Amino acid sequence: MSTITEQTSVLNDARVELSGRQLGHVIDGQIDPSGIGDAIVVIDPASGDVIATIPQGTKAHVDRAVEAARTAQPAWRSKSYSERATVLNAVAGLVEANVERLAALESLNTGKPFDAARDEILGTAEAFRFLAGAARALQAPAPDEYVGGQLSMIRREPVGVVGAITPWNYPLLTASWKIAPALAMGNTVVLKPSELTPLTTLLFMDLIKDVLPAGVLNIVLGTGREVGAALSEHTAVDLISLTGSVGSGQAVIAGSAHTLKPTHLELGGKAPVLVFDDAVLDDVAAGVRFAGFWNSGQECGSATRIICAESVRDELTQRLVDSATTLRVGAPDELNSEMGPLISERQRNAVAAMVNRARDAGATVVLGGEVPDGAGFFYPPTIITDVVHGSEIATQEIFGPVVTIETFSDEAEALALANSVVYGLAASVWTENLGRALRVSSLLDFGTVWVNGHLHGVSEMPWGGFGASGHGREMSIFALEDFSRTKHVMIATGATS
Repeated sequence: MSTITEQTSVLNDARVELSGRQLGHVIDGQIDPSGIGDAIVVIDPASGDVIATIPQGTKAHVDRAVEAARTAQPAWRSKSYSERATVLNAVAGLVEANVERLAALESLNTGKPFDAARDEILGTAEAFRFLAGAARALQAPAPDEYVGGQLSMIRREPVGVVGAITPWNYPLLTASWKIAPALAMGNTVVLKPSELTPLTTLLFMDLIKDVLPAGVLNIVLGTGREVGAALSEHTAVDLISLTGSVGSGQAVIAGSAHTLKPTHLELGGKAPVLVFDDAVLDDVAAGVRFAGFWNSGQECGSATRIICAESVRDELTQRLVDSATTLRVGAPDELNSEMGPLISERQRNAVAAMVNRARDAGATVVLGGEVPDGAGFFYPPTIITDVVHGSEIATQEIFGPVVTIETFSDEAEALALANSVVYGLAASVWTENLGRALRVSSLLDFGTVWVNGHLHGVSEMPWGGFGASGHGREMSIFALEDFSRTKHVMIATGATS
């Protein structure tokens, strides 16, 4: 957006629009504002003010939504890939036509800078367009008589009804990463957005109501304890896809166990940033300024754990501090804000407590590390040195704007430290030595490894991890495979061999 005045105006428009809208579940194309107990308040994290209320859903709401999805699935499945792609491209067009409205609401609900929210909304449209087209070009083993007299072929089918649970850090973008591949492959969906950030998902549903058939996509609002558990345990839900914490993933697996339904999990991360002595340190500092503090560090692939050669530790630390000091922290309607608040007071308290425990254990906070005065849930860019290998802050996900620095003496130690965590989502290697880059990237146990960069993604490539970071892949043709099933059909030809 060109000026802060225009940005403030569109954010104010979002507040006005919220005040006049009825928010509720969307089941079989209809808004249902009913709930149980007290309504859930939605907070603007930049101010701490209540901006909306939503109902707390129940198992009964999930039952109705699943029934609607189950009823709608045969007709949606019967459409050709081309017909479904036409619908998904129309959805993408509606997102693009309303990018300012959606970005303003996302910015208001999450506290992130408007331009960052706008990029995510455009990424949402991209997800629908890419996956709509990619589904039309899926490949399978060629039909052939692999056994004499028997013609084999592969049919790729939808799994049925998909239960999707999305997080608060990228509300609509992560929803699109589940909705788009699921619908492209002929499934129908029941989605539970985070109770902290449901607003863009609800506006999205309002925008597409005349394009997507009723019941194909349903929204049930509420907490994971109530709605997420009901989805995981439901006997008529055929697959559960979650983006969330390790604890949430464990709860989904436990809830899904008795029905043996497959799970698709994108969980936490603790990305190592391996910096060798030949790395261009200015590039590392610029990369970490972006990838360590983007979205206030509330990013599962965040460049949160610097592991550098001992010989460059002091120089790199100074460059990181100098670079991070220039970050402009503020609310979405503040001029040139680059980093907003954390999503909630609870999240900020958790981040601050982990930093304090590291400080008490002997680590040195060289930048930030203190909760600021004032409204909202802000926390400053923070850099910590003298981190003990294997300590809490070196091994556990922080999910805040905190970067730690450890050192290694040789390549073997660098790899051992990088692979010493339970997470396996993302990592980066910084070196000018091509052979080392190839060698080290092959030995890192992470689903994505960047070389001389961090936190870049494209629709054509998968996103997902190993170990405690979950299983399954978002985006790319691998997501389409995850949201479908293969059936081998063998036909007797009557030929003899």
